[in-house]
Amino acid sequence: MGMPSKKVTRRAGSFSKMFGISSVSFILVVYLIVIAYPLFWMFMNSLKETSEIFSNSWALPKQWLFQNYVEAWNQGISRYFLNSLIVTTVTCLLTVFLSALGAYGLTRFHVKGKNVLLILILGGLMLSPQVSLIPLYKLIQAMGLYNSYWALIIPYVAYRIPLTVLLIRAHFLTIPKEIEESAYLDGCNSFGVFTRMFIPLSMPVLVTALLLTAYFSWNEFMFAIIFIDSDALKTVPAGLMAFRDALDTDWGVLLAGLGISALPIVILFLFLQKYFVRGITSGGIKG
Repeated sequence: MGMPSKKVTRRAGSFSKMFGISSVSFILVVYLIVIAYPLFWMFMNSLKETSEIFSNSWALPKQWLFQNYVEAWNQGISRYFLNSLIVTTVTCLLTVFLSALGAYGLTRFHVKGKNVLLILILGGLMLSPQVSLIPLYKLIQAMGLYNSYWALIIPYVAYRIPLTVLLIRAHFLTIPKEIEESAYLDGCNSFGVFTRMFIPLSMPVLVTALLLTAYFSWNEFMFAIIFIDSDALKTVPAGLMAFRDALDTDWGVLLAGLGISALPIVILFLFLQKYFVRGITSGGIKG
């Protein structure tokens, strides 16, 4: 009498498992379509003439105009691309290094007011860049940084540090103290422990912080159009505005410029996605 009941239970369990897998797979496929189709649409229309985009934007190009990408590059994307690369690289290096140093101090040194300092750092997550725009603009003007790379790099670093400190600190808390003590016994000082032990053991979470910072600084638009006035220093998001004309906009070239601007972050994530997933889940036990 007991055997049929077990078979029914197994069948019910396998059915619920299959249903769960199918449901998750369906949701992921729908999500992929929602995310990927706009990119596909942008790529298809970047290979068309403006008249063809407006007449039939949902069809494949009648003539594949790869020349649009060459024109976009020659019209200024190359200069904007280099500016974005400089700003993003310096921002990522400074943000990750300073955040790792701060997280190391907050997790490994016992000083008074450490928790208050952590709360103040995390309070930066509640500050919106739009709210501080006017005082920040006046401060940059007073410091003589207006219309320079540092006018973007310093605010970018300041606004990314709270999140990256929180992320890296959660991982540092999972590193056993025995590793740190053995390094001290071998003659390392505090900075040596940080660079030789904590940094190599924390590469996934550091790469995650780097990716999040790169995504923000590469695509940031508001500071880029307000703090930079010279066309020679504009980054890609601000520079693409020059491709628009009130009377005659070549939308194929503009979409090609958008495609070029999106490509580096997509490639960076594809190459570093395994570290990104490991970094996001790192530190989930403690913190």
